[in-house]
Amino acid sequence: MYKLFFISFLFLSVLTHAQKMNKYDSTLKIGKVGFRVNCTNKNIDRNVLSVKPLGFTSEAREIALDLKGRIMSAEIDDLNQDGFPDMIIYFVDGAGKVNLFSISSKNNESMQPIYFPDITNDIALSKGYRGLDEYKLVEGILFRQFPIFDADTTIKTPTKKARRIMYKVMTGDRGILNFKMFKNFDYNLD
Repeated sequence: MYKLFFISFLFLSVLTHAQKMNKYDSTLKIGKVGFRVNCTNKNIDRNVLSVKPLGFTSEAREIALDLKGRIMSAEIDDLNQDGFPDMIIYFVDGAGKVNLFSISSKNNESMQPIYFPDITNDIALSKGYRGLDEYKLVEGILFRQFPIFDADTTIKTPTKKARRIMYKVMTGDRGILNFKMFKNFDYNLD
């Protein structure tokens, strides 16, 4: 009887721990203002992402949306240089590709999305692209890096080169925020 109880307790403990490992829950702040990010992270095909503004005026509301992927991490910075915090959420989709979702604080009163361009829409930048992206945020500049592959799709290993792209957040038509590429270069991995 004791062994059965112990095994049941052990099984439940492992199951509970595994569920906690999947969930993403993080608070990111600059001073007293920031965001709380929650995601169930249970199923790669559908998760609920919740972003709650912290330190905003009372008009700012929490947002929740369906996400096809699992949250990996998030970073906070002033991306558009307006003095208010912005956030990037990195997630991996079902194909294993790292994507991002960005939110900007609009005067700490509301939140608005920051649009990130699809690299496949740029012929020059996407030449040799097959994913394996790595991102890094440094002082408001987003760095994207990935290995370059040959045009022959039967070759499964990348060349010994990589491409680095640098993005800044710019205000476009009707006040819409976008990541704009301002510099890119290829380099040897040797």
